[in-house]
Amino acid sequence: MRVLLTGGAGYIGSHTALVLMERGHDVVVLDDFSNSSIEAVRRIEELGGRAVQLVTADLADPAAARAALEGIDFDAAIHLAGLKAVGESVAQPTRYYRVNIDSALVLLDLMHERGVTKLVFSSSATVYGDPTVSPIDESQPSGVGLTNPYGWTKAMIEQIIRDTRAARPELGAVLLRYFNPVGAHPSGRIGEDPSGIPNNLMPFIAQVAVGKRERLSVFGDAYPTPDGTGVRDYIHVMDLAEGHVAALERIEPGVEAYNLGSGTGSSVLEVVRAFEQASGRPVPYDIVPPRAGDVAEVVADPSKANERLGWSTTRSLAEACADSWRWQSTNPGGYAG
Repeated sequence: MRVLLTGGAGYIGSHTALVLMERGHDVVVLDDFSNSSIEAVRRIEELGGRAVQLVTADLADPAAARAALEGIDFDAAIHLAGLKAVGESVAQPTRYYRVNIDSALVLLDLMHERGVTKLVFSSSATVYGDPTVSPIDESQPSGVGLTNPYGWTKAMIEQIIRDTRAARPELGAVLLRYFNPVGAHPSGRIGEDPSGIPNNLMPFIAQVAVGKRERLSVFGDAYPTPDGTGVRDYIHVMDLAEGHVAALERIEPGVEAYNLGSGTGSSVLEVVRAFEQASGRPVPYDIVPPRAGDVAEVVADPSKANERLGWSTTRSLAEACADSWRWQSTNPGGYAG
């Protein structure tokens, strides 16, 4: 299958591209490199042993995306392009709505024009808002009482996809609501390389451990959790990438949502301790006030994906920390060196 991978040079996209190649699929990477590096594409090709087709364009710009994809065929799309930081979305709501929603609309129109009927959408557990149960399964309400614009964009795009399928019955779409991606490829050649200050926990911890940053800020220690810090379901990025390919290979007409997670929650301080053990380095931290939009606990019930996609996580938090440290310690400046 020839797969258009939007945001394919990013953290999740690069690992998904590699798994697609390993499974025998051809990959077309579309990225505007606003928060990614072309070096990631080179390393994907190095690890995969063959070339990917690269298209440089802003998917949120209809004319630019259409022109860049002129003459390039694809059989399915995995849509990862977009902005992804909860805290940043609270500070920059209009930017998040514009970029995330516009890019989804443009992709759906391009697919329709080309007769492409298979779509995997990178959604998020944030569509569940502040959940009243844990773990969360797909029967829980989504798109209700959400706490940040990032989550709202994901819920809105899910609805757009459902409405599009109602108008185009041939469309088959999978909505992957994944939890907290961590880790890196075990080779240490590709990993998470955020621009500026990391918005996610593990890359910040890794930068503290490698000496790039002085201390970690732990946002709140008074949540109703065992140690007072936020609890999340951390999923190794390679497990996540394999989940995307499992979903792609099982798409049927209709729209289905799946949680991709480990089913196990870890607190911020548990992740800190796990990373210290993996790296052999101390990770000093300060407790600071909680961030707007954060919730106490978000853990997946991945049973539906386990049963229907034949997929489950196989890598532990300890492995994710070890792989993240291998990436960070051998690439202290990220893809820039």
